[in-house]
Amino acid sequence: MRFHIITAALMWLGYVESRKIRGISSSYKRFYKERKSFLCIDGSKIIPFEQVNDDYCDCEDGSDEPGTSACPRGRFYCTNLGFRPHYIPSSRVNDGICDCCDASDEYNSHAHCQNTCWNLGQRERAYVEGQMRTLDEGLRLKQQLIEEGVLLWREKQAQLRELQQVAEDLQIKLEEHRRKKHEADRLKEQTLKTLEAGDSGVRHQDSTVTSTFQLLDSNKDGSITVNELQAKVALIHDEERPLSEGEAVALLEGSHQMNLTKFQHTLWNILTKGDSLKIKDTHDTPDSLVIEDPHLMAADRAAKWEATNLKKVEEAYDTVNMEISDLRKKLAIDYGPDWEFLFLNSQCYTLKVYEYTYTLCPFNQVTQKSTAGTEVSLGRWGMWVGTPKNQYSQMVYENGEPCWQGGSRSATVTLTCGTETALRSVKEPSKCQYIMDFQTPVACQPVLKQRGIHSEL
Repeated sequence: MRFHIITAALMWLGYVESRKIRGISSSYKRFYKERKSFLCIDGSKIIPFEQVNDDYCDCEDGSDEPGTSACPRGRFYCTNLGFRPHYIPSSRVNDGICDCCDASDEYNSHAHCQNTCWNLGQRERAYVEGQMRTLDEGLRLKQQLIEEGVLLWREKQAQLRELQQVAEDLQIKLEEHRRKKHEADRLKEQTLKTLEAGDSGVRHQDSTVTSTFQLLDSNKDGSITVNELQAKVALIHDEERPLSEGEAVALLEGSHQMNLTKFQHTLWNILTKGDSLKIKDTHDTPDSLVIEDPHLMAADRAAKWEATNLKKVEEAYDTVNMEISDLRKKLAIDYGPDWEFLFLNSQCYTLKVYEYTYTLCPFNQVTQKSTAGTEVSLGRWGMWVGTPKNQYSQMVYENGEPCWQGGSRSATVTLTCGTETALRSVKEPSKCQYIMDFQTPVACQPVLKQRGIHSEL
């Protein structure tokens, strides 16, 4: 009796196994419950259930043959317990090649397939765990960079306010120095006009006589000699010919030297007329030497001093305004909702690929340098071009140097999550169009932690 029961049970299990519908996922099992008839999943035809997986294609959508290669558009579902499940074309079923890691696609072939799903799953789980650790560390570093970005943003805002205050103070100083310079120039002009009009009287004349005498007295011994006169004085109508010794002695009233008092009453008058003699290296008569007047000299020094001070203040004012302009441009860039990308500003990252060295300076430019030393611009900072869900996942750098085929070079930089900030790869999929992989913690997104291995693992 017991023998008959065991035999019946084995026969029933064999029948059930023979009717097992292969190549379907758990979500499709409801369509393959054994009954008298089978409705094609696209609703196009009803066939006897015995014709399911009978190696003949009856349904246009191939749903009656999920476990055979009979239907050209059929799909076979690899369960791959322990790894990721996936579909393969039904044409690969029982073709002697193991496509499913659980070997379920070669259930009726001569292929000897081993179940490798567990090993594959282990490797993938280790990879995912490593990715999760990287993500956790990246998010931790990102939080630090966000905090640093906020502080840096505040510092730059404070720096901008300080520079603006300095610019305002310099503006006041600039106006004050311009006023002082104008007054100094006006005083110098008035002094010069007074001297030219002769309103300085004897004092001006005496000052001019003394200045001229000192100009001729080269060795400053208080007297003019024949040699000094020959060296300093020339004939107006024959400047190239030096005075002869006799001519010089005659001008010195027959003597070989002359003091200031005698000069004032003799030679000064001859020089003042300016019709026969002139002092060398000057363009006019001694009346043009009014610059030697102490009052005019003081006014001239004051004008030059104010001009120098004004120039210094103007240079400082221009420098501060340039710094303000540069800082405003930097602050106008979108550094992310929490200014997390701000730390990248003023930084550069390089990567050598074969004979070229690529340099990415975020928010500035991208360059390519050959081993010969030639540097080419691949583009300047343009904008963020990420997806609507993650706007800050891609940068574009535009208007680089012209390409020999026409158009300008450009570079698209994709930001990926990592525990370090570095340029990882550079490719040129089309001529003069570059794509770069740039890894940084600030590219890490918490939503990535929701990803993982399929629930059937």
